[in-house]
Amino acid sequence: MISFKATLLHRLATVAISAAVFLISGCAANKYPPITADAQPATHDYLIGPGDMVNINVWRNPEVSQSVPVRPDGKITTPLVEDLPASGKTATELARDIEKVLGKYIQQPVVTVVVTAFVGPYTEQIRVIGQAAKPQALPYRQDMSLMDVMIAVGGITDFASGNKASIIRTVNGKQQNFGVRLNDLIKQGDISANTPMRPGDVLVIPESFF
Repeated sequence: MISFKATLLHRLATVAISAAVFLISGCAANKYPPITADAQPATHDYLIGPGDMVNINVWRNPEVSQSVPVRPDGKITTPLVEDLPASGKTATELARDIEKVLGKYIQQPVVTVVVTAFVGPYTEQIRVIGQAAKPQALPYRQDMSLMDVMIAVGGITDFASGNKASIIRTVNGKQQNFGVRLNDLIKQGDISANTPMRPGDVLVIPESFF
C-alpha cells in the first residue's frame, strides 16, 4: 500500500513539474517570429541628417571652405551658399549641389564634403526603447548588429524580459515585428541570437512581470 502511494505521489509530482515547465516555457516564448535570412540589410550609403557636422572643402578657394552644422530644418548655410537642403543626401550628392550653386560665382568649382559628426536622418536612426540601460536613438552604421546596439546602450536592466524583446521594422512599406533573444545574446553569449540591424529599426525591450 505504501509503495503504491509513493508511486502515485511520484507520478503526480512529475506531472506537476512538467506542467509548470510547460507554462514557464510558454510564458517565456517570444510571440514574434525571428528575423529570417532574406531580411538581412543591403549595402547602405550614409545619409546626412540634422545635427551632423559637414566639412566643406572647395579646392583652391579656402575663403568659402568651412565646417558647418546641419540645422534642425535639414539645411546648411556657407559663404555664397544659403539655405541649401542637406538632410537625406549622401556627402557626394551634397558636394554636387554645392558645386551647382558656387558655379554662379566660381569657375568650375571642385567641392569635397566630409561628414565629421554623425547623427543621421530620423528615419535612418536605430531607436531603443523600454528596459535598456540607456534608451536612446543611434545613428545607423553599415553592418550594424544587435550586439553593437546592446553595447551602445549599455545592455538591459535587471527588470528586462530580454527574450521577449522585438524589433519593429518596415518591410515592403509595412511595419512588422520580429522577435529577438537578448538574454541569450548578452547573458549566455549565444552568437546565434545576434542579428543585423536595418536603418529605421526600433528595438522594444519589455519589462518582466515575474
